[in-house]
Amino acid sequence: MSEPETRNHVGAPVRRQGPPGAGTLRDLSRPGRRASSLPALDVPEREIPPEHARRRPPALPEVAERDLARHYTRLAQMNYGVDTGFYPLGSCTMKYNPKVSEAAAALPGFSRLHPLQPEATVQGMLELLWRLERALCEITGMARATLQPPAGACGELTGLLIMRRHHTERGDPRRRVAIPDSAHGTNPASVRLAGYEALHVPSDARGLVDVSALEKLVDEEVAGLMLTNPNTLGLFEEDIERITRIVHDAGGLVYYDGANLNAILGRCRPGDMGFDIVHINTHKTFATPHGGGGPGAGPVAVTESLEPYLPVPLVVRDEASGTFRLEYDRPRSIGRMHGFHGNVGVLIRAYAYVFLHGRDGLRAVSERAVLNANYLARLLEPAFPLAFPDRPPMHEFVATAAPLKQRTGVRAMDVAKRVIDLGFHPSTVYFPLIVEEALMVEPTETETKESLDAFAAAMLQAAREAETDPDLLHEAPVTTPVRRLDEARAARHLELRW
Repeated sequence: MSEPETRNHVGAPVRRQGPPGAGTLRDLSRPGRRASSLPALDVPEREIPPEHARRRPPALPEVAERDLARHYTRLAQMNYGVDTGFYPLGSCTMKYNPKVSEAAAALPGFSRLHPLQPEATVQGMLELLWRLERALCEITGMARATLQPPAGACGELTGLLIMRRHHTERGDPRRRVAIPDSAHGTNPASVRLAGYEALHVPSDARGLVDVSALEKLVDEEVAGLMLTNPNTLGLFEEDIERITRIVHDAGGLVYYDGANLNAILGRCRPGDMGFDIVHINTHKTFATPHGGGGPGAGPVAVTESLEPYLPVPLVVRDEASGTFRLEYDRPRSIGRMHGFHGNVGVLIRAYAYVFLHGRDGLRAVSERAVLNANYLARLLEPAFPLAFPDRPPMHEFVATAAPLKQRTGVRAMDVAKRVIDLGFHPSTVYFPLIVEEALMVEPTETETKESLDAFAAAMLQAAREAETDPDLLHEAPVTTPVRRLDEARAARHLELRW
Protein backbone atom coordinates (compact mmCIF):
# COMPACT_ATOMS: atom_id res chain seq x y z
CA MET A 1 0.00 0.00 0.00
CA SER A 2 1.48 3.34 -1.04
CA GLU A 3 2.10 6.06 1.51
CA PRO A 4 -0.66 8.71 1.67
CA GLU A 5 0.13 12.15 0.39
CA THR A 6 0.71 14.92 2.91
CA ARG A 7 -1.97 17.58 2.58
CA ASN A 8 -1.37 21.28 2.91
CA HIS A 9 -3.66 21.49 5.90
CA VAL A 10 -4.63 18.53 8.05
CA GLY A 11 -6.52 17.93 11.23
CA ALA A 12 -7.83 20.82 13.27
CA PRO A 13 -4.96 23.02 14.52
CA VAL A 14 -5.51 24.34 18.02
CA ARG A 15 -5.66 28.11 18.36
CA ARG A 16 -2.65 29.03 20.44
CA GLN A 17 -3.94 32.13 22.17
CA GLY A 18 -6.67 34.73 22.10
CA PRO A 19 -6.49 38.50 21.69
CA PRO A 20 -5.18 40.80 24.45
CA GLY A 21 -7.18 40.54 27.63
CA ALA A 22 -7.34 36.76 27.64
CA GLY A 23 -7.25 35.18 31.07
CA THR A 24 -9.56 33.74 33.68
CA LEU A 25 -12.96 35.19 34.48
CA ARG A 26 -11.51 36.43 37.75
CA ASP A 27 -8.98 38.48 35.77
CA LEU A 28 -11.86 40.06 33.82
CA SER A 29 -13.97 40.76 36.91
CA ARG A 30 -14.87 44.35 37.82
CA PRO A 31 -17.18 45.33 40.71
CA GLY A 32 -20.75 46.01 39.66
CA ARG A 33 -20.66 44.42 36.21
CA ARG A 34 -23.41 41.97 35.33
CA ALA A 35 -23.95 39.48 32.49
CA SER A 36 -27.62 38.90 33.24
CA SER A 37 -30.72 40.49 34.69
CA LEU A 38 -33.49 38.71 36.55
CA PRO A 39 -37.20 39.57 36.49
CA ALA A 40 -38.83 41.02 39.56
CA LEU A 41 -40.00 38.50 42.12
CA ASP A 42 -43.65 37.55 41.81
CA VAL A 43 -43.68 35.73 45.17
CA PRO A 44 -43.14 37.09 48.68
CA GLU A 45 -39.50 37.57 49.60
CA ARG A 46 -38.29 35.53 52.56
CA GLU A 47 -35.13 35.63 54.63
CA ILE A 48 -32.83 32.62 54.48
CA PRO A 49 -32.70 30.85 57.87
CA PRO A 50 -29.46 31.80 59.67
CA GLU A 51 -28.28 28.19 59.86
CA HIS A 52 -28.39 27.96 56.05
CA ALA A 53 -27.17 31.45 55.18
CA ARG A 54 -23.65 32.20 53.99
CA ARG A 55 -21.39 34.21 56.27
CA ARG A 56 -20.06 36.10 53.26
CA PRO A 57 -21.16 36.36 49.60
CA PRO A 58 -19.61 33.83 47.16
CA ALA A 59 -16.47 35.15 45.46
CA LEU A 60 -17.95 35.00 41.98
CA PRO A 61 -16.52 37.07 39.12
CA GLU A 62 -18.47 40.12 38.03
CA VAL A 63 -18.28 40.47 34.25
CA ALA A 64 -20.31 41.96 31.41
CA GLU A 65 -22.18 39.69 29.01
CA ARG A 66 -19.78 40.64 26.22
CA ASP A 67 -16.76 39.54 28.29
CA LEU A 68 -18.50 36.35 29.33
CA ALA A 69 -19.38 35.40 25.75
CA ARG A 70 -15.89 36.19 24.47
CA HIS A 71 -14.21 34.30 27.29
CA TYR A 72 -16.05 31.03 26.62
CA THR A 73 -15.89 31.44 22.85
CA ARG A 74 -12.13 31.91 23.13
CA LEU A 75 -11.81 28.78 25.26
CA ALA A 76 -13.88 26.86 22.70
CA GLN A 77 -11.60 28.02 19.89
CA MET A 78 -8.57 26.81 21.83
CA ASN A 79 -10.16 23.41 22.40
CA TYR A 80 -10.17 20.34 20.17
CA GLY A 81 -13.58 18.77 19.73
CA VAL A 82 -15.28 16.03 17.76
CA ASP A 83 -16.93 18.72 15.61
CA THR A 84 -13.55 20.18 14.66
CA GLY A 85 -11.27 17.19 14.16
CA PHE A 86 -10.56 13.48 14.17
CA TYR A 87 -10.23 11.63 17.49
CA PRO A 88 -8.29 8.38 16.89
CA LEU A 89 -8.51 7.35 20.55
CA GLY A 90 -8.29 3.59 20.88
CA SER A 91 -10.87 2.01 23.20
CA CYS A 92 -12.98 5.18 23.25
CA THR A 93 -14.97 5.04 19.98
CA MET A 94 -15.06 8.82 19.57
CA LYS A 95 -17.73 9.10 16.90
CA TYR A 96 -19.07 12.25 15.37
CA ASN A 97 -22.44 13.07 16.98
CA PRO A 98 -25.16 13.47 14.32
CA LYS A 99 -27.06 16.73 14.59
CA VAL A 100 -30.38 15.00 13.87
CA SER A 101 -30.07 13.29 17.26
CA GLU A 102 -29.43 16.65 18.90
CA ALA A 103 -32.54 18.04 17.20
CA ALA A 104 -34.64 15.13 18.44
CA ALA A 105 -33.51 15.59 22.03
CA ALA A 106 -34.29 19.31 21.82
CA LEU A 107 -37.92 18.82 20.77
CA PRO A 108 -40.13 20.65 23.30
CA GLY A 109 -42.18 17.53 23.91
CA PHE A 110 -39.05 15.91 25.34
CA SER A 111 -36.94 18.78 26.63
CA ARG A 112 -39.73 20.39 28.67
CA LEU A 113 -40.80 17.26 30.55
CA HIS A 114 -40.33 16.94 34.29
CA PRO A 115 -39.60 13.55 35.91
CA LEU A 116 -42.29 14.10 38.56
CA GLN A 117 -45.10 14.53 36.03
CA PRO A 118 -47.98 12.01 36.25
CA GLU A 119 -47.41 8.96 34.06
CA ALA A 120 -50.50 9.78 31.98
CA THR A 121 -48.83 13.01 30.79
CA VAL A 122 -45.52 11.41 29.70
CA GLN A 123 -46.74 8.43 27.69
CA GLY A 124 -44.64 9.39 24.67
CA MET A 125 -41.45 9.51 26.72
CA LEU A 126 -42.21 6.22 28.43
CA GLU A 127 -42.91 4.58 25.07
CA LEU A 128 -39.59 5.84 23.71
CA LEU A 129 -37.73 4.38 26.68
CA TRP A 130 -39.62 1.09 26.33
CA ARG A 131 -38.85 0.86 22.61
CA LEU A 132 -35.19 1.74 23.18
CA GLU A 133 -34.92 -0.99 25.81
CA ARG A 134 -36.41 -3.55 23.43
CA ALA A 135 -34.01 -2.48 20.67
CA LEU A 136 -30.97 -2.73 22.94
CA CYS A 137 -32.06 -6.20 24.05
CA GLU A 138 -32.44 -7.29 20.43
CA ILE A 139 -29.01 -5.88 19.55
CA THR A 140 -27.28 -7.61 22.48
CA GLY A 141 -29.32 -10.81 22.67
CA MET A 142 -30.56 -10.10 26.19
CA ALA A 143 -34.03 -10.32 27.80
CA ARG A 144 -34.43 -6.99 29.63
CA ALA A 145 -32.41 -3.86 30.32
CA THR A 146 -32.18 -0.90 32.67
CA LEU A 147 -31.55 2.55 31.20
CA GLN A 148 -30.66 4.14 34.54
CA PRO A 149 -26.82 4.07 34.69
CA PRO A 150 -25.45 7.50 33.67
CA ALA A 151 -22.15 6.16 32.31
CA GLY A 152 -20.28 3.00 31.37
CA ALA A 153 -18.47 2.81 34.71
CA CYS A 154 -21.81 2.99 36.53
CA GLY A 155 -23.06 0.33 34.16
CA GLU A 156 -20.16 -1.88 35.24
CA LEU A 157 -21.05 -1.36 38.89
CA THR A 158 -24.71 -2.10 38.15
CA GLY A 159 -23.82 -5.35 36.41
CA LEU A 160 -21.50 -6.42 39.21
CA LEU A 161 -24.13 -5.68 41.86
CA ILE A 162 -26.58 -7.82 39.88
CA MET A 163 -23.94 -10.53 39.80
CA ARG A 164 -23.44 -10.19 43.55
CA ARG A 165 -27.20 -10.37 44.28
CA HIS A 166 -27.47 -13.49 42.08
CA HIS A 167 -24.82 -15.35 44.07
CA THR A 168 -25.92 -14.02 47.46
CA GLU A 169 -29.48 -15.24 46.94
CA ARG A 170 -28.03 -18.71 46.42
CA GLY A 171 -26.09 -18.57 49.66
CA ASP A 172 -22.83 -18.51 47.69
CA PRO A 173 -21.52 -14.91 47.76
CA ARG A 174 -18.07 -15.71 46.28
CA ARG A 175 -15.29 -13.16 46.43
CA ARG A 176 -13.39 -12.80 43.14
CA VAL A 177 -14.03 -11.63 39.58
CA ALA A 178 -11.69 -12.59 36.74
CA ILE A 179 -10.40 -9.83 34.45
CA PRO A 180 -8.03 -10.17 31.43
CA ASP A 181 -4.71 -8.36 31.72
CA SER A 182 -5.64 -6.22 28.68
CA ALA A 183 -8.93 -5.05 30.22
CA HIS A 184 -10.11 -1.47 30.62
CA GLY A 185 -8.89 0.25 33.76
CA THR A 186 -12.43 0.76 35.01
CA ASN A 187 -12.96 -3.01 35.28
CA PRO A 188 -10.74 -3.67 38.32
CA ALA A 189 -11.92 -0.42 39.93
CA SER A 190 -15.57 -1.45 39.54
CA VAL A 191 -14.79 -4.91 40.88
CA ARG A 192 -13.32 -3.47 44.07
CA LEU A 193 -16.18 -1.01 44.45
CA ALA A 194 -18.64 -3.92 44.24
CA GLY A 195 -16.81 -5.68 47.05
CA TYR A 196 -14.89 -8.25 45.02
CA GLU A 197 -11.21 -9.01 44.50
CA ALA A 198 -9.81 -8.76 40.98
CA LEU A 199 -8.32 -11.97 39.56
CA HIS A 200 -6.15 -11.17 36.55
CA VAL A 201 -6.15 -13.55 33.58
CA PRO A 202 -3.08 -13.47 31.29
CA SER A 203 -3.15 -13.12 27.52
CA ASP A 204 -1.55 -15.68 25.26
CA ALA A 205 0.99 -15.07 22.49
CA ARG A 206 -1.81 -14.15 20.08
CA GLY A 207 -3.20 -11.37 22.31
CA LEU A 208 -6.27 -13.41 23.31
CA VAL A 209 -7.37 -14.79 26.67
CA ASP A 210 -5.10 -17.65 27.72
CA VAL A 211 -7.83 -20.27 27.97
CA SER A 212 -5.60 -22.84 29.67
CA ALA A 213 -4.70 -20.32 32.37
CA LEU A 214 -8.37 -19.37 32.75
CA GLU A 215 -9.32 -22.99 33.35
CA LYS A 216 -6.82 -23.20 36.20
CA LEU A 217 -7.87 -19.89 37.76
CA VAL A 218 -11.65 -20.28 37.73
CA ASP A 219 -12.99 -22.08 40.81
CA GLU A 220 -15.94 -21.92 43.21
CA GLU A 221 -14.66 -18.56 44.55
CA VAL A 222 -14.99 -16.82 41.16
CA ALA A 223 -18.27 -14.92 40.81
CA GLY A 224 -17.73 -14.14 37.16
CA LEU A 225 -15.55 -12.93 34.31
CA MET A 226 -15.49 -9.39 32.86
CA LEU A 227 -14.61 -9.38 29.19
CA THR A 228 -15.15 -7.42 26.00
CA ASN A 229 -15.18 -9.01 22.57
CA PRO A 230 -13.39 -7.95 20.43
CA ASN A 231 -10.92 -7.44 23.24
CA THR A 232 -8.99 -4.30 24.08
CA LEU A 233 -6.35 -5.19 21.50
CA GLY A 234 -9.03 -5.10 18.82
CA LEU A 235 -8.92 -8.89 18.36
CA PHE A 236 -11.95 -11.18 18.37
CA GLU A 237 -11.82 -13.86 21.05
CA GLU A 238 -12.08 -16.95 18.85
CA ASP A 239 -12.59 -19.26 21.85
CA ILE A 240 -15.39 -17.18 23.35
CA GLU A 241 -17.87 -20.05 23.63
CA ARG A 242 -15.28 -22.18 25.43
CA ILE A 243 -14.45 -19.24 27.72
CA THR A 244 -18.07 -18.66 28.73
CA ARG A 245 -18.59 -22.40 29.22
CA ILE A 246 -15.61 -22.61 31.59
CA VAL A 247 -17.03 -19.83 33.76
CA HIS A 248 -20.58 -21.20 33.67
CA ASP A 249 -19.43 -24.71 34.57
CA ALA A 250 -17.86 -23.24 37.71
CA GLY A 251 -21.13 -21.51 38.61
CA GLY A 252 -20.00 -18.03 37.57
CA LEU A 253 -21.52 -15.37 35.31
CA VAL A 254 -19.94 -13.71 32.28
CA TYR A 255 -20.10 -9.94 31.97
CA TYR A 256 -19.69 -8.12 28.64
CA ASP A 257 -17.96 -4.75 28.80
CA GLY A 258 -19.68 -2.91 25.96
CA ALA A 259 -16.74 -0.68 25.04
CA ASN A 260 -16.23 -2.54 21.75
CA LEU A 261 -19.84 -3.28 20.82
CA ASN A 262 -19.41 -0.96 17.82
CA ALA A 263 -17.30 -3.67 16.16
CA ILE A 264 -20.00 -6.35 16.06
CA LEU A 265 -23.28 -4.48 15.58
CA GLY A 266 -25.65 -6.51 13.42
CA ARG A 267 -23.19 -9.36 12.97
CA CYS A 268 -23.17 -11.19 16.29
CA ARG A 269 -24.54 -10.63 19.78
CA PRO A 270 -23.00 -11.01 23.26
CA GLY A 271 -26.00 -13.07 24.34
CA ASP A 272 -25.35 -15.59 21.58
CA MET A 273 -21.73 -15.88 22.76
CA GLY A 274 -22.87 -16.87 26.25
CA PHE A 275 -22.70 -13.57 28.12
CA ASP A 276 -25.15 -13.03 30.99
CA ILE A 277 -24.79 -9.27 31.58
CA VAL A 278 -24.03 -6.56 29.01
CA HIS A 279 -23.39 -2.88 29.58
CA ILE A 280 -23.75 -0.54 26.64
CA ASN A 281 -21.91 2.74 26.20
CA THR A 282 -24.33 4.87 24.23
CA HIS A 283 -21.56 7.42 23.59
CA LYS A 284 -19.34 4.76 22.03
CA THR A 285 -21.88 2.74 20.09
CA PHE A 286 -24.82 5.03 19.38
CA ALA A 287 -23.04 8.38 18.94
CA THR A 288 -24.33 10.28 21.95
CA PRO A 289 -22.02 12.94 23.47
CA HIS A 290 -18.83 11.58 24.98
CA GLY A 291 -16.61 12.98 27.71
CA GLY A 292 -16.54 16.16 29.69
CA GLY A 293 -17.91 14.51 32.80
CA GLY A 294 -21.39 13.83 31.45
CA PRO A 295 -24.22 13.49 31.21
CA GLY A 296 -23.96 10.03 29.71
CA ALA A 297 -25.82 6.75 29.58
CA GLY A 298 -24.64 3.20 30.20
CA PRO A 299 -27.65 0.86 29.95
CA VAL A 300 -27.26 -2.67 31.31
CA ALA A 301 -29.02 -5.66 29.75
CA VAL A 302 -29.34 -9.12 31.31
CA THR A 303 -30.59 -12.62 30.62
CA GLU A 304 -34.06 -13.67 31.72
CA SER A 305 -32.80 -15.35 34.91
CA LEU A 306 -31.19 -12.09 36.09
CA GLU A 307 -34.11 -9.82 35.15
CA PRO A 308 -35.59 -9.69 38.70
CA TYR A 309 -32.43 -7.94 39.98
CA LEU A 310 -32.58 -4.97 37.59
CA PRO A 311 -32.80 -1.51 39.19
CA VAL A 312 -36.21 0.11 39.67
CA PRO A 313 -38.20 1.57 38.11
CA LEU A 314 -38.65 -0.28 34.82
CA VAL A 315 -40.99 0.81 32.04
CA VAL A 316 -43.80 -1.72 31.53
CA ARG A 317 -46.35 -1.82 28.72
CA ASP A 318 -49.92 -2.79 29.49
CA GLU A 319 -50.82 -5.11 26.63
CA ALA A 320 -54.57 -4.63 27.03
CA SER A 321 -54.61 -0.81 26.92
CA GLY A 322 -51.31 -0.17 25.14
CA THR A 323 -50.32 2.36 27.82
CA PHE A 324 -47.03 2.53 29.70
CA ARG A 325 -46.26 2.74 33.39
CA LEU A 326 -43.29 2.60 35.76
CA GLU A 327 -42.90 -0.55 37.83
CA TYR A 328 -41.43 -0.02 41.31
CA ASP A 329 -42.57 -3.16 43.16
CA ARG A 330 -39.60 -5.44 42.52
CA PRO A 331 -38.49 -6.95 45.86
CA ARG A 332 -35.39 -8.65 44.43
CA SER A 333 -34.10 -5.51 42.69
CA ILE A 334 -30.69 -4.07 43.58
CA GLY A 335 -32.45 -0.71 43.99
CA ARG A 336 -31.82 2.58 42.24
CA MET A 337 -28.59 3.38 40.43
CA HIS A 338 -29.54 6.91 39.39
CA GLY A 339 -32.14 9.53 40.14
CA PHE A 340 -35.45 9.15 38.34
CA HIS A 341 -35.16 7.33 34.99
CA GLY A 342 -31.58 7.94 33.87
CA ASN A 343 -30.30 10.72 31.62
CA VAL A 344 -33.21 10.69 29.20
CA GLY A 345 -31.77 13.44 26.98
CA VAL A 346 -28.88 11.15 26.10
CA LEU A 347 -31.20 8.18 25.69
CA ILE A 348 -33.32 10.14 23.19
CA ARG A 349 -30.18 10.68 21.13
CA ALA A 350 -29.42 6.96 21.26
CA TYR A 351 -33.00 6.16 20.21
CA ALA A 352 -32.71 8.46 17.21
CA TYR A 353 -29.41 6.87 16.17
CA VAL A 354 -30.67 3.28 16.52
CA PHE A 355 -33.96 3.74 14.70
CA LEU A 356 -32.61 5.97 11.94
CA HIS A 357 -30.02 3.30 11.10
CA GLY A 358 -32.20 0.26 11.54
CA ARG A 359 -30.95 -3.32 11.40
CA ASP A 360 -29.07 -3.04 8.11
CA GLY A 361 -27.64 0.37 8.94
CA LEU A 362 -26.18 -0.80 12.27
CA ARG A 363 -24.55 -3.73 10.52
CA ALA A 364 -23.05 -1.32 7.99
CA VAL A 365 -21.69 0.75 10.89
CA SER A 366 -19.67 -2.18 12.22
CA GLU A 367 -18.45 -3.17 8.76
CA ARG A 368 -17.23 0.36 8.02
CA ALA A 369 -15.57 0.62 11.44
CA VAL A 370 -13.60 -2.59 10.82
CA LEU A 371 -12.69 -1.52 7.29
CA ASN A 372 -11.41 1.87 8.46
CA ALA A 373 -9.30 0.33 11.22
CA ASN A 374 -7.66 -2.18 8.90
CA TYR A 375 -7.03 0.45 6.23
CA LEU A 376 -5.36 2.78 8.71
CA ALA A 377 -3.34 -0.06 10.28
CA ARG A 378 -1.90 -0.91 6.86
CA LEU A 379 -0.96 2.72 6.22
CA LEU A 380 0.91 2.99 9.54
CA GLU A 381 2.49 -0.46 9.43
CA PRO A 382 5.85 0.60 7.88
CA ALA A 383 6.61 2.87 10.86
CA PHE A 384 4.35 1.46 13.57
CA PRO A 385 3.84 -2.30 13.19
CA LEU A 386 0.95 -4.12 14.83
CA ALA A 387 1.71 -5.50 18.28
CA PHE A 388 -0.05 -8.75 17.33
CA PRO A 389 0.32 -9.06 13.53
CA ASP A 390 -0.84 -12.66 13.07
CA ARG A 391 -4.47 -11.70 12.49
CA PRO A 392 -6.20 -8.61 11.14
CA PRO A 393 -7.73 -6.42 13.84
CA MET A 394 -11.35 -5.43 13.97
CA HIS A 395 -12.59 -1.93 14.86
CA GLU A 396 -9.34 -0.81 16.52
CA PHE A 397 -5.70 -1.85 16.54
CA VAL A 398 -2.69 -1.61 18.81
CA ALA A 399 0.55 -0.69 17.07
CA THR A 400 3.91 -0.25 18.74
CA ALA A 401 6.56 2.46 18.62
CA ALA A 402 9.12 0.11 20.22
CA PRO A 403 11.22 -0.31 17.02
CA LEU A 404 11.27 3.48 16.55
CA LYS A 405 12.36 3.94 20.16
CA GLN A 406 15.18 1.42 19.76
CA ARG A 407 16.51 3.23 16.70
CA THR A 408 15.99 6.85 17.69
CA GLY A 409 15.10 7.11 21.38
CA VAL A 410 11.74 8.62 20.40
CA ARG A 411 8.89 7.14 22.42
CA ALA A 412 5.17 6.75 21.76
CA MET A 413 4.50 9.81 23.93
CA ASP A 414 6.86 11.91 21.80
CA VAL A 415 5.03 10.83 18.64
CA ALA A 416 1.70 11.72 20.24
CA LYS A 417 2.92 15.18 21.20
CA ARG A 418 4.29 15.83 17.71
CA VAL A 419 1.01 14.81 16.10
CA ILE A 420 -0.69 17.56 18.12
CA ASP A 421 1.55 20.11 16.38
CA LEU A 422 0.56 18.57 13.05
CA GLY A 423 -3.10 19.29 13.75
CA PHE A 424 -4.46 16.02 15.18
CA HIS A 425 -5.55 14.68 18.48
CA PRO A 426 -3.16 11.78 19.17
CA SER A 427 -4.17 8.18 19.64
CA THR A 428 -4.27 6.48 23.03
CA VAL A 429 -0.73 5.66 24.19
CA TYR A 430 0.73 3.13 26.65
CA PHE A 431 -2.46 1.09 26.76
CA PRO A 432 -2.99 -1.81 26.99
CA LEU A 433 -0.13 -2.17 29.45
CA ILE A 434 0.93 -5.51 27.98
CA VAL A 435 2.22 -3.80 24.80
CA GLU A 436 5.53 -1.93 24.88
CA GLU A 437 5.24 1.67 23.59
CA ALA A 438 1.62 1.05 22.65
CA LEU A 439 -0.26 3.23 20.17
CA MET A 440 -3.94 2.29 20.30
CA VAL A 441 -5.99 3.61 17.39
CA GLU A 442 -9.72 3.48 16.66
CA PRO A 443 -10.81 5.51 13.64
CA THR A 444 -14.59 4.69 13.90
CA GLU A 445 -16.87 4.40 10.88
CA THR A 446 -17.64 8.12 10.76
CA GLU A 447 -14.24 9.14 9.36
CA THR A 448 -13.67 9.45 5.62
CA LYS A 449 -10.76 8.02 3.68
CA GLU A 450 -9.37 11.55 3.38
CA SER A 451 -9.33 11.93 7.17
CA LEU A 452 -7.55 8.61 7.59
CA ASP A 453 -5.02 9.47 4.89
CA ALA A 454 -4.27 12.81 6.52
CA PHE A 455 -3.80 11.29 9.98
CA ALA A 456 -1.55 8.57 8.56
CA ALA A 457 0.51 11.21 6.75
CA ALA A 458 1.01 13.10 10.04
CA MET A 459 2.03 9.92 11.88
CA LEU A 460 4.47 8.88 9.16
CA GLN A 461 5.89 12.41 9.05
CA ALA A 462 6.54 12.19 12.80
CA ALA A 463 8.30 8.85 12.28
CA ARG A 464 10.55 10.34 9.58
CA GLU A 465 11.36 13.33 11.78
CA ALA A 466 12.30 10.97 14.61
CA GLU A 467 15.01 9.53 12.39
CA THR A 468 16.47 12.91 11.41
CA ASP A 469 15.61 15.32 14.25
CA PRO A 470 14.51 13.46 17.40
CA ASP A 471 14.72 16.62 19.51
CA LEU A 472 11.85 18.05 17.49
CA LEU A 473 9.64 15.32 18.91
CA HIS A 474 11.10 15.47 22.41
CA GLU A 475 10.17 19.17 22.59
CA ALA A 476 6.69 18.89 21.08
CA PRO A 477 4.10 20.31 21.25
CA VAL A 478 5.09 23.89 20.54
CA THR A 479 1.85 25.22 18.97
CA THR A 480 -0.49 24.70 21.92
CA PRO A 481 -1.52 27.14 24.69
CA VAL A 482 0.48 25.03 27.16
CA ARG A 483 3.71 23.22 26.36
CA ARG A 484 4.42 19.61 27.31
CA LEU A 485 3.08 18.68 30.73
CA ASP A 486 4.48 16.21 33.22
CA GLU A 487 1.57 13.76 33.07
CA ALA A 488 2.82 11.59 35.93
CA ARG A 489 3.24 14.57 38.26
CA ALA A 490 -0.12 16.01 37.25
CA ALA A 491 -1.86 12.71 38.05
CA ARG A 492 -0.12 12.25 41.40
CA HIS A 493 -0.24 15.84 42.60
CA LEU A 494 -3.56 17.07 41.35
CA GLU A 495 -4.32 20.65 42.34
CA LEU A 496 -7.85 21.84 41.64
CA ARG A 497 -8.28 25.38 42.86
CA TRP A 498 -9.88 28.67 41.83
